[in-house]
Amino acid sequence: MKMTGAEALVKSLEIEEVEYIFGYPGGAILPVYDALKDSSIRHILTRCEQGAAHAASGYARVSRKVGVCMATSGPGATNLVTGIATAYMDSIPIVAITGQVATSVIGKDVFQEVDITGATAPFTKHNYLVKNPNDIPKIVKEAFYIASTGRPGPVLIDLPKDVAEAKINFKYPEKVVLRGYKPNVVGHPKQIQKAAELINKARCPVICAGGGINMAGAEDILFELATKANIPVVTTLMGIGSFPSNHPLYMGMLGMHGLASANKIVTDSDLLIAAGARFADRSVGKIDGFAPKAKIIHIDIDPAEIGKNVKPDIPIVGDVKQVLGEIAKNVQPKAPSTWNKYAANLKKEAEYKGLEDKDKLDPIEIIRTLSDKTKGKAIITTEVGMHQMWTAQHYEFIKPRTFISSGGLGTMGYGLPAAMGVQIANRDALVINICGDGSIQMNLNEMATIVENDLPVKMILFNNSGLGLVRQLQEFYCDKRYNQVFFKFVPDFTKITEGYNIKSMRIEKQDEVSDAIDTMLSHDGPFLLECIIDIHKNVYPMVLTGSPINEMIGG
Repeated sequence: MKMTGAEALVKSLEIEEVEYIFGYPGGAILPVYDALKDSSIRHILTRCEQGAAHAASGYARVSRKVGVCMATSGPGATNLVTGIATAYMDSIPIVAITGQVATSVIGKDVFQEVDITGATAPFTKHNYLVKNPNDIPKIVKEAFYIASTGRPGPVLIDLPKDVAEAKINFKYPEKVVLRGYKPNVVGHPKQIQKAAELINKARCPVICAGGGINMAGAEDILFELATKANIPVVTTLMGIGSFPSNHPLYMGMLGMHGLASANKIVTDSDLLIAAGARFADRSVGKIDGFAPKAKIIHIDIDPAEIGKNVKPDIPIVGDVKQVLGEIAKNVQPKAPSTWNKYAANLKKEAEYKGLEDKDKLDPIEIIRTLSDKTKGKAIITTEVGMHQMWTAQHYEFIKPRTFISSGGLGTMGYGLPAAMGVQIANRDALVINICGDGSIQMNLNEMATIVENDLPVKMILFNNSGLGLVRQLQEFYCDKRYNQVFFKFVPDFTKITEGYNIKSMRIEKQDEVSDAIDTMLSHDGPFLLECIIDIHKNVYPMVLTGSPINEMIGG
């Protein structure tokens, strides 16, 4: 079958069952866009390439397929970089396709040339500069395999324009053979047996569920193990939703802004089972003080994560769904114990005490009201900041893959474009982006994409006229020497949304919250609910740098 390299690329994507590409065209990528015109693949034109990468990420996380984004060379490619790095840090499978200048002029600093493979090498699982058009089908096959197997992550394909225009005889490979890349998915039987024995002997065990549970679809196995042996469960930020928040065994998110119940139960445990979690600094705090009494079982598909931050007593490399399943078979059922009573008391002590000032909007009460009204049926995306932490702490996530946020990179501007990808992956879902006035302005232009594609994304905007979480950090680490955290000008977001033909509402009083959320949820299109809050309200609990997670301020 004779076709151009660009047509071969599109044909290969069709074979990989790609339904959507998020992207933005330009000169070097024109041959691919021309080929895409005749394809069954639907292209979503974003308003910035960064939005395309984040949308591909949101799509991938909800659909559990590989997300695809595309941009031209030069600034188009570099605008993808933040989204690629975000996907890398959070182990999200995406394939990013970039145009490149012709091979004959690479390295000569011609118009819109940039070494994007060199730039992204540190934060892609792999990347390709395609030099031979005949390699395109093989490269696409490999890219999707690498992105989706083992520890998932982004792969980049850089396609020079002359390679895209060259003619080839198309043949798609039936299988992938990559020397040196054979992810181990089956846990070692002896290690699994040791883990089960340790769980059976433990008097105070805790499971720490990470993002790997959500990515692997291991939530049912996690639930089976936890309930069978009556083991309390904490999650990392990325693990939220992997265990139902309304279950008695759930203790909350642990870490820097984790709930006191989660941080304390981990500190007092004699066994910690870390499943699909990588012991990131925001989760463990001071390493010497992390779970000081506990033996540690660490399950991860990436062998590089085992022992990188916290040394485990029983390391198990493998797919977390497979490993937990085998462990669960060998774990003995246990009745509720004094440990479970202790955990329940910790939860009760950590319950939110209610409004601090009834004359002002309380963002926590807004989150709790939203949670009560949606009853776990919404998919929540967030930007990064105070609103993200309040959501993680106080929204009850009942189902997996319903909390979509940037964890490892902490990318402001992530939530809105991610919500687009989520809504496209699940057209019937109630999708709500919770954001701050600082972060929403970073990719505000994607409101146009939302309207253009009839996406009924809802937005709750916490407007405190500044950068609230950075201000909080300056309060504790800079002796309240606040600098560049208060906005001198804040736009009228209701007028902005009006310009995008999006309905909006602004509230400033607590007694307006319930009706306002009802209005937002009942609207059949996109909607922005702006909530005016006090920038001096902090996120608590908080673990200061250098402290163990059980030493919390406001906890």
